[in-house]
Amino acid sequence: MSNSDIKYRRNSPVPIDKCGAALATDIMSDRWTILIMREAFYGVMRYDDFRADIGIPRSVLTDRLKRLVDAKMLERIPYREGNSRTRYGYALTDIGQSFGLPLLALMAWGDAHFAEHGSAISIVDRSTGQKLKVAIVPEDAPELGIREVRIVPNLPEKES
Repeated sequence: MSNSDIKYRRNSPVPIDKCGAALATDIMSDRWTILIMREAFYGVMRYDDFRADIGIPRSVLTDRLKRLVDAKMLERIPYREGNSRTRYGYALTDIGQSFGLPLLALMAWGDAHFAEHGSAISIVDRSTGQKLKVAIVPEDAPELGIREVRIVPNLPEKES
């Protein structure tokens, strides 16, 4: 789209309180929240693992996890290791799972414009192994749910 194709307006045609993007930013309002959700999609569940992976301060992590649980994007799951006390991990809910598409779109956009060495992941159809991409498609086109795809790292795994 070129600048000559854009019709400039004084006001948006959609009020901010009716806009899905504006409403979503009430939840996904900062870098930390998006990074926590990214970690959850990679299977990270434990508080200390979130902290270690993204370098987030404790108070910020506690606040963001509470907000994501309150928004029903994550749920607290009790777990216990050995004889230690019961702790709580955080798992994606169905609402959280549905954030997969915008997260993958954000990753694809970042890869296309800011990643120096290409994408760090590939998106693959679980049943066929075919590589996938995020795209706008016709409304009646078949779609795959987030649980039908696999995220494959393109980088060497971190050593533990």
